[in-house]
Amino acid sequence: MALQQIVQETVTGLGYDLVEIDRTAGGLLRITIDWPWLPGTELFINVEDCEKVNRQLQFALEVDGVTYNRLEVSSPGIDRPLRHEKDFERFVGELIDITLKAPMGENAAGLVSASRKKFRGTLERTANGEGWQIVWSDALAVKPGQRISKKRAPAPLHALGFTLDELREARLAPVVDFKGRKPKVEA
Repeated sequence: MALQQIVQETVTGLGYDLVEIDRTAGGLLRITIDWPWLPGTELFINVEDCEKVNRQLQFALEVDGVTYNRLEVSSPGIDRPLRHEKDFERFVGELIDITLKAPMGENAAGLVSASRKKFRGTLERTANGEGWQIVWSDALAVKPGQRISKKRAPAPLHALGFTLDELREARLAPVVDFKGRKPKVEA
């Protein structure tokens, strides 16, 4: 059996989703797992989940004769990769980082640099609901205690539509808030 199939069957058999398999030259086999997403729920992977999958994978990989030096099972983390349509549906309204396969080129229309490939903004559905877009503003970040003039015009919003085929990589932007989790505000 192929490594991908062994890991996929083991992880899904335990009730988790397989996010990523990474095999390094040094013999490290890194498996990233998450709970299956159901709208309205937000479950997080904990150490016990990783330990349970690790034990089961050690057994399954040994039975099939897969060689590795070290096995690591972890959660996707705060900079989770987005690869599938369901990942994008799950994180609508969140801040994400995307990298395009090719630069903007002539499609930039003078709004951004034609050679730009990386963007950070809020993930949204397009107006027709069939595609994806990222919305951002080039406004400078306000420093704590800084006064802002009421006359200052707000920076314009930019939007970039894309398909999953145009992406090299998409990840949740790692935003750390030490004041605790805040519930999502439904718009």
